[in-house]
Amino acid sequence: MWAERTSHFSLSGIREMFALTKPGAINLGLGQPDFDTPTHIKEAAKEALDKGYTGYTPNKGFPELIDAIASYYEQYGVQAGQEQIICTSGGSEALHLAFEALINPGDEVILPDPGFVAYAPLTHVAGGVPVSARVSADDDFRLQPDTVADRITDKTKALVINSPANPTGAVQRHNEMREFVELADDHDFYIISDEVYDKMLYRGKHVSPASIDPDRVIVVNSVSKTYAMTGWRLGYAIAPAAIVEEMLKVHQYIQACAPSISQKAAYAALTGPQESVRSMVDEFFARRSGVMHHLKGIADCVTPEGAFYVFPRFATSDTSFDLTMRLAQAGVIVVPGSAFGRFGEGHVRISYAASQQSIDLAFQIIREQVSAR
Repeated sequence: MWAERTSHFSLSGIREMFALTKPGAINLGLGQPDFDTPTHIKEAAKEALDKGYTGYTPNKGFPELIDAIASYYEQYGVQAGQEQIICTSGGSEALHLAFEALINPGDEVILPDPGFVAYAPLTHVAGGVPVSARVSADDDFRLQPDTVADRITDKTKALVINSPANPTGAVQRHNEMREFVELADDHDFYIISDEVYDKMLYRGKHVSPASIDPDRVIVVNSVSKTYAMTGWRLGYAIAPAAIVEEMLKVHQYIQACAPSISQKAAYAALTGPQESVRSMVDEFFARRSGVMHHLKGIADCVTPEGAFYVFPRFATSDTSFDLTMRLAQAGVIVVPGSAFGRFGEGHVRISYAASQQSIDLAFQIIREQVSAR
């Protein structure tokens, strides 16, 4: 009755947990900043409405926004022209277009495991085969080049890298990125680099593999996390022009163009004041310290270097799903590690994109529930 491709995956484990949220529950499962979109961005959207920007836009996006994206990425050493950038309805569409443009039936895609919940389903939708590359707490959850090398076959078409990473907060090093690019060059595959948390860093500077070899990399990003604009649904991809042309073919028929008002708002975000970004990251840094303090004595946890998640392993015999269900009944929503891949089992993802008061109260409940087992 329906396409076989959808039988290979189920609904997101993150969304399953949201469905269990009861009135009054503390939601530490949410993957979005708990900040309002900055005022100057909202004002730009209002102005766009008043000026009548309510119709279709060029398929790839407004030229001035594309130029702003190119300028934004110059800070990472990435040079891109208009023909190398496409604006999309969120980073999610950009990911989908990348998979559709690259993957043929039977092609293998190497994915970090645990990794973001969309990667394996999008591989299946494109007709590909997901191949897990384990990331381990022993390596601070950073994907290791040797692990990737061991998973390469003559069917490998792409490698997905996510740095800073969801669900672990891991941040890849420059030398690791260089080795990934060298593997892609040597074995003739592409890198899909998910960089939506590029500004959510607590040490060092973001490294994009596109700065090493832009011909081998599709960058996926959005304004969602950096500017607290998840609901605006505005993302983009930077890739070799020939790949962007293929992505554009799919984009034209499933989306036509990214939302016009959101494009104008994104332009204001990228070109306007950046103080709100720095303030938000500073607040996440302070919350991370508090979360790590709460976890002492009840869980093993790598200190994340980016994003706004921790990925602890609690001292309990429960499966990650059973633990999250028990916590949900007690009034705290977190996400089972198993939702992010088979190597996520035993962990849970906790988001600290919530107020410090909510975090403190949630951990009182978590400590009680874990200690009771």
